[in-house]
Amino acid sequence: MKYKGLILIVIIAIGAALLFLLPETKTYEEVASVDKPAPEFELRDSDGNIWKLSDQRGKVVFLNFWATWCPECKSEMPSKETLFKKMQGKPFQMLSILFRDDPANLPDFYKKHTVSMPTLISPDNEAAKLYGITGVPETFIIDKEGIVREKLVGRRQWEEDENIALIEKWL
Repeated sequence: MKYKGLILIVIIAIGAALLFLLPETKTYEEVASVDKPAPEFELRDSDGNIWKLSDQRGKVVFLNFWATWCPECKSEMPSKETLFKKMQGKPFQMLSILFRDDPANLPDFYKKHTVSMPTLISPDNEAAKLYGITGVPETFIIDKEGIVREKLVGRRQWEEDENIALIEKWL
């Protein structure tokens, strides 16, 4: 009986210590969803340039999450490249974000695949968490005011008329 107080004090002390010693976890109040403002990010691309989503206001942004190890992403790459070239000169910006992948894999990937759009690097996949990504490829179309207008899961043939129309309606 006389040890109950001591045991209770030890349990409370351990609980308090755990609260202070556990690594801090970020919580995301809301992930990207259609008709809501796109979560802001500021990331470096594979060349070291800084890209901030808010700097793209006035352009429709095609934001694609992908990985070098993803077969669907590899097969989608040529059609994204075609779309990139087709949209030149329009108020449009294609950005891709590497998902659960090592940026050191990019040089070998670039030797085998043409990639003209910037590939952004998100340390600890913070951007993927903001956008609620669970797999790849996943694409968001963000309008000129920074509102998510489309969320597309899976591989697409981006050069097809229906996919181009999906983007152009926001230009």
